[in-house]
Amino acid sequence: MTKVQKALIIGLALVCLLAVSGKNLQAAGSRDFGAEPEAKAQVSTLALDSMDGLEVKTIQREGLDPVKTTAEVATYRGRRALRVVNEDLLTGASTPTGGQAIAIVKTSDFKDGTIEADVAGGPREGAQPSTRGFVGIAFRIQDHGSRYEAFYLRMTNGRADDQIRRNHSTQYVSEPDFPWNRLRDENPGVYESYVDIDPEAWTRIKIVVAGTKASLYVNGADQPCLIVNDLKLGETHGPVALWAGSDTEAYFSKLTVR
Repeated sequence: MTKVQKALIIGLALVCLLAVSGKNLQAAGSRDFGAEPEAKAQVSTLALDSMDGLEVKTIQREGLDPVKTTAEVATYRGRRALRVVNEDLLTGASTPTGGQAIAIVKTSDFKDGTIEADVAGGPREGAQPSTRGFVGIAFRIQDHGSRYEAFYLRMTNGRADDQIRRNHSTQYVSEPDFPWNRLRDENPGVYESYVDIDPEAWTRIKIVVAGTKASLYVNGADQPCLIVNDLKLGETHGPVALWAGSDTEAYFSKLTVR
């Protein structure tokens, strides 16, 4: 074999080698750099140690007396938190009005996902003995707070001596058309349930929403304590809010929406 032939063979081998290497490099590059990163779910977190970003509204039923609501930042069990006091039975009144208070997170727009917060509270000072202390989260708010879905806890029911009261520790409502008393009368036991609650401690609640289904989890439990398969407002979207029921002193901390 001549020197020219040897040179040609070596040259062809080098060309083949370079071609194979180039393909390998291109494939490696497409795996490492060409793939789009997975989209991350948006997460919004509020410490609730200030009033920034919140709009507090009082909700009362048509034709009833107004309710007095106070909202401020206070310290509860060593933590700075939002304090909401809803004075339902005003001086001179003979019966409660059934009013509620919500603190709307103004920048939120929630449809499906997860809402978590630490809550605490109970009957406000001077409340009637029948008051349980109602604290929870509202979501998919419509028409500036006139319509919404909500889960809440009856804070003094979880460890009551009366089993019926215990069975009413958690509640789902869809205001204004499906308040708790209508849901209980028409579907006993379907939209409320038992869960253990220490009324003096911070309680972690988590609401998971998908379409017309929502589930409530308490204190990190793996299983929900209340499941609703037919959210009354349908597949809507809207702001999230912190919710306090009648004659209640409520505290809220560490809100996360994802």
